[in-house]
Amino acid sequence: MTTELTMLAGADGDQIQGYLAQPDLPSPRGAMVVLHHMPGFDRATKEITRRFATFGYNALCLNLYWREAPDALPDDAAAIARARGGVPDARLVGDVQGAADFLRALPSSNGRVGVIGYCSGGRQSVLAGCTVDLDAVIDCYGAFVTGTPGENFPLKVTNLNHLLPDLRAPLLGLFGVEDIYPSPEHVAELEQILTEHGKIHELITYDDAGHGFFAPDRAMYRVAASNAGWLEIESFLAANLGS
Repeated sequence: MTTELTMLAGADGDQIQGYLAQPDLPSPRGAMVVLHHMPGFDRATKEITRRFATFGYNALCLNLYWREAPDALPDDAAAIARARGGVPDARLVGDVQGAADFLRALPSSNGRVGVIGYCSGGRQSVLAGCTVDLDAVIDCYGAFVTGTPGENFPLKVTNLNHLLPDLRAPLLGLFGVEDIYPSPEHVAELEQILTEHGKIHELITYDDAGHGFFAPDRAMYRVAASNAGWLEIESFLAANLGS
């Protein structure tokens, strides 16, 4: 594969940074927008981006904190973004639209683009799926897709209940039974809303797993849940983006 840092047009035409991975395989092929977790545009997220290239897709991870802290270390950029309340929803939508346009314009594109996010990125992935024309949406334990943040929650965030009827693409959700945000009750609420509105979806909750079970560099990593989740992701994308 080839990898590179690149610049692309995001919300309001702002130039933002992304990490692009492309497989050395015949084209055309589908593509994935990767939304990092709250800790930011870090090494682990770039490894995830490369993994999608090994599956045969172009993949672009957005640096969602680029405006707040260009060229800062991930932890520093994340701290600045959190202090400002997180990434505004309208800006996130514009950035994902820009990423989808960028990926569809690549010579190797088959025109199909999906999005995946982890932690805060999981909620943002669903937000994008309700507002941007995409072909696949994957939510990895995104907090406050449903449910309500407490008064002391540090980010300016609301649930997406009012947008879920507008979901534009099939959704795969991967969760841990030991998680609190989202809790099994939040996942059940999401299941109910999507079913009521006839949205194509599959929500899977893993035993012996909590928040962040995909993160191999963190204590919450769970091998069995992560391996099972990756198999679900690979199958879901083959069905919706083309294998």
